[in-house]
Amino acid sequence: MNFSRRHFLQAGSAASLGALAVGCDKLEVPDALRIGPRAAAPPDGPYATPAGKDIDLVSHALNRLTFGARPWDYQRVRKLGDTEEAAFTAFLDQQLAPEKIADPAAENATRRYEVLQEPLGELFEYQDKHLLDALVRSTVLRAVFSERQLYEVMVSFWSDHFNIDPSKGDAKWLKVADDRDVIRAHALGKFPAMLRASALSPAMLWYLDGRVNKKANDADKPNENYARELMELHTLGVHGGYTQKDVMEVARCLTGWTVQETHRSKLNLGSVEFKPFQHDCGEKVVLGHVIPAIPKKASAEEIELLGRGELDTVLGIIGLHPATAKFIATKLCQRFIADAPPAAAVSAVADKFIASGGDIPATLRALFATDAFLTTRGNKLKRPFHYIVSTLRATHATTDAGRAVQDYLLRMGHAPFHYPTPDGYPEEAAPWLGTLLWRWNFAVGLTNNTLDKETKLDADKLKASFATEENLMAHLLGRAPSADEVTACKDSGAPLALLLASPSFQKC
Repeated sequence: MNFSRRHFLQAGSAASLGALAVGCDKLEVPDALRIGPRAAAPPDGPYATPAGKDIDLVSHALNRLTFGARPWDYQRVRKLGDTEEAAFTAFLDQQLAPEKIADPAAENATRRYEVLQEPLGELFEYQDKHLLDALVRSTVLRAVFSERQLYEVMVSFWSDHFNIDPSKGDAKWLKVADDRDVIRAHALGKFPAMLRASALSPAMLWYLDGRVNKKANDADKPNENYARELMELHTLGVHGGYTQKDVMEVARCLTGWTVQETHRSKLNLGSVEFKPFQHDCGEKVVLGHVIPAIPKKASAEEIELLGRGELDTVLGIIGLHPATAKFIATKLCQRFIADAPPAAAVSAVADKFIASGGDIPATLRALFATDAFLTTRGNKLKRPFHYIVSTLRATHATTDAGRAVQDYLLRMGHAPFHYPTPDGYPEEAAPWLGTLLWRWNFAVGLTNNTLDKETKLDADKLKASFATEENLMAHLLGRAPSADEVTACKDSGAPLALLLASPSFQKC
């Protein structure tokens, strides 16, 4: 595909930037939390690059299973097997076992953010804006530097799926624990376990009002906010076959759960509690399943035991429901295949989800074995977070994920932990078309080293990592460049920025 700066700017100006204009307040961080990591020393170049005119399977894997290839990644992954298919399989095996992958660069990059590992109650000792800044920086740095790339991609996926806006109440502090103990703990685990962890996450109970969900009385009725999103966004999907009556019945099942709040006591601050006498003890019916009433003469201990059990009963009914399998499979296929994935691929992934009991690695293996995944290459527009991280990885840039990077993510409407509604950032391309000009500006700023003092690249060293300019282009494009593309770059005054802003690099 021919491209030029003029063509790119025309495309960028055709989309409105106004829809993504967001507040860009600076996030301050104390000196004790500052860090300026450097990438790990790479293997010696010059590096091998794709030679074909089309994107091969190794480049495809690096585009979709990671946040982008570093200069040496294509060579490293290709050497894992005698064929592209064998190399892909070996790479997938590695990525699905992140606990076996040494990750010193990511650990070094995030070592100063030990605050994120503080016990739940201790998090309230920190200013919320400092915690959020540390969480955002750590998230970006792990995406840039981690060897556990598929794990980080799935962390991003589940963060959107179980989205929490940390600006609400105590969620300002509790989202740190949710990211650590729910999303990261289960990103490549079992979906039912993650679903339960999310249901009992103090941050989720705050965000969707589960903490104030009490049995009905003369003054009010159960709060259905979490029950509705649990069914609509976390499991069954909006067309999952449930009714408003089911929503209210689930809300009744979940009455009595609450969170220790800051204004009450520092003892067990932020911890989840079950209050027996706020639980609705009546009979419920969820999707045709009868949940028996708790006896009227039950003690507080008996109500707590049975009331807690109702949570597990509800999650058991919906967690592996066929509608849940289809909903999760559709979202996964949208992430890894296309905005409108083929029905056959969704069906294959949903079948494996159910057969494996919601095992996420097994479900992903089924997805990556579909013809739709294997043959649909270079067609997905990178979301802004993916784009910025991939530019930093592709150029082996240094960064502290500080103000410059965060400001660009904010301007493009894709800063981590800033989405206000529970559906999470959109996956499809259309909402992100208005960010194209900001992408060009970021590419120019990065290649000119004008972003900030901590986000830099060594362009001469990058070029020297490849035997020819065409090989550098192949690294960035994921395939051998066409003659027109080579000419366009040679005629450009900013060839590296042009490549990073090209349609081929912006897609994956």
